[in-house]
Amino acid sequence: MNVKESMHPRKTTPGGLKEQLHTIVDELRSSMHTSAPRPRLAVIGTGMMGREHIRAVLQLGQATIVGLFDSEPNSIALALREFSTVDATAPRIYNELDELISDARVDAILICTPNFTHRRVFDTIKASGKAIFLEKPMATTLDDAIYLANECLTYPAPILLGMQYRYKSQYQLALKAIANGDIGDVKMLSICEYRPPFLSKVNEWNKFSAYSGGTLVEKCCHYFDLMNRIAGALPARVFATGGRAVNFTQFTFEGRAADIDDHALVIVEYENGVRAQFALNMFSEELLEELIVSGDRGIIRTEETASFKPGKASTANIKVEVPGHDAYDGIDCRFPEDIEMGGHYGSTLFEHRRFLDLLSGAQTDGATCAEGLWAIITAWMAQESMKTGSVVDVRETLSSLELNPYVTALLPVTPPVPAPVPAPAVNNGPIQEAVDK
Repeated sequence: MNVKESMHPRKTTPGGLKEQLHTIVDELRSSMHTSAPRPRLAVIGTGMMGREHIRAVLQLGQATIVGLFDSEPNSIALALREFSTVDATAPRIYNELDELISDARVDAILICTPNFTHRRVFDTIKASGKAIFLEKPMATTLDDAIYLANECLTYPAPILLGMQYRYKSQYQLALKAIANGDIGDVKMLSICEYRPPFLSKVNEWNKFSAYSGGTLVEKCCHYFDLMNRIAGALPARVFATGGRAVNFTQFTFEGRAADIDDHALVIVEYENGVRAQFALNMFSEELLEELIVSGDRGIIRTEETASFKPGKASTANIKVEVPGHDAYDGIDCRFPEDIEMGGHYGSTLFEHRRFLDLLSGAQTDGATCAEGLWAIITAWMAQESMKTGSVVDVRETLSSLELNPYVTALLPVTPPVPAPVPAPAVNNGPIQEAVDK
């Protein structure tokens, strides 16, 4: 699959990156609280991420949440508080998933449950045929990821994967500059994340690889999604090293010892010759993210700093080191505060805008099931390399597992311009376990 030509054409940047940032923000703001008909949403899983999605929907004012389901009463109580805080109408609380599925008011469903429940929740609700937003990672195992990706192919309604990091300000601008050919053909890229440890979640499911899929699947599928998208090709070989050095080394929950990794170094070679590296450190006091993309005409550098501590502002900037480029010396690209408050430094708002575009019939740059699948494949191969200490050949490994995600329908297709296109006018039974994320 040759996507290099469509991904990296040589053209002149239309306007400057600062102007593009203003356009991105203005377009989002102009779409808020319009008089257009509002899709009616139901949320399954009202833990930390579920509540972030609720806040984003309420802030955008482009959809209405009509129902919630979670088996944890405290999570439901916290979710209802989000509505009362902004004087929004409280949604219906379902006692069973069957009630949600049969509610004719519901147009689309958000699955925000713990990673290991995604396949079971999907299988429970798929008979509804309702549109679905599925939080990342789509699954915790290769089998489940390929199963879900195949199910997406014949599903009668839109499905969007939750990959909101694509919509952070610096990454939206970097993807636009790369797609526009500002740095020429991509040759190599590097991403790093330094951040504090995993936060506490219901039943501490994110401290155990069996429930989360492992750190590189759970936390880092965002970055492998970005790497795959920028490389414009499939991963060929992966090598990784890492493990547990500091976090949760003595942690137990209900007699079970945590086994989640807290650091990793990953190298990926792509089938088109692009090389990439990723560094993760989860025992840092503050948060730092950096992306460097090297092309045959120049380099893009982005950096974000943030803090989990109150009162500390985030920063975001981007440089395009190409002579004459308007961002050669760097520009501040942090979203305005009212956008940042939408979750994950504003990216969650843009993710929901993509979902609503998809519901209206528009083409978007939202993450597809195929892209979600290949993010997991890349992450899984890195974890396998950490386990074996060897370079992992992706095709050979998938073949040995009797898995074939190389059918055309399961291959990600990278659009030439990462921006939404306006639309024309227009059964496993109830899950009675914790579904809190």
